Amino acid sequence: MAEAALRTEGLSRSFGGLRAVADVSLACSSGAVHAVIGPNGAGKTTLINMLSGDLAPSGGRIELFGEDVTGLRPEQVSQRGVGRSYQKTNVFPGFSAFENCRLAAQSRLPSSMRFFRSAERYPEVNAAAERALEAAGLAARGGTPAAALSHGEQRQLEIAMTLATAPRVLLLDEPLAGMGAEESARMVALIRSLRTQHAILLVEHDMDAVFAVADVLTVMVNGAVLASGAPAQVRANPEVQHAYLGEEEGGDG
Repeated sequence: MAEAALRTEGLSRSFGGLRAVADVSLACSSGAVHAVIGPNGAGKTTLINMLSGDLAPSGGRIELFGEDVTGLRPEQVSQRGVGRSYQKTNVFPGFSAFENCRLAAQSRLPSSMRFFRSAERYPEVNAAAERALEAAGLAARGGTPAAALSHGEQRQLEIAMTLATAPRVLLLDEPLAGMGAEESARMVALIRSLRTQHAILLVEHDMDAVFAVADVLTVMVNGAVLASGAPAQVRANPEVQHAYLGEEEGGDG
């Protein structure tokens, strides 16, 4: 694998007397998918919220390509090359798929608040939006309103919007949530295709998908890392089998 693009050391977050994430250290490498799994309340969403800047850590350190980004705001983390998708689809339903991506790409302009200039006059922005749609498998759906896309296509569009910002690291929070078998298969194929040019941290409940795409697997329980390593090795761990893989779960982690 290539260099560690995203690294945490002793990352922690407390809410009052509750320690939601406790001393988590992990490394997400370029060209690889690092999946994080665990039962409800394991701290997965709290972890990804800290990595994206949506939540400030109580302790520990976050590094992005060797730079300390601990405690930076979400827009600062994004500007440094981190893109994130959320558990709930986050698109503009009244805009076309292309317009959604164009808005995301426009955030990378030196000044994105140029209200008196037509968006069509930014060829680099339009090109970035088109590339993102193609990479996400939505090239033929660019003119379709986001509200008219299927659930799976909306999840693809959210990833396309992330890609339009030219990220080097992708944080994917349950991208397969609510999908049927066919849509899930498309999303797995998309994640595989994105792995070659990005470091990907994936939080996901679909175990078939996790074992299909993960290069590294980390299991969290009660806010702490229970096991981490190659998926086959982690899957064979008796503690992991007892704590998670043999149990059903759903909802936020």
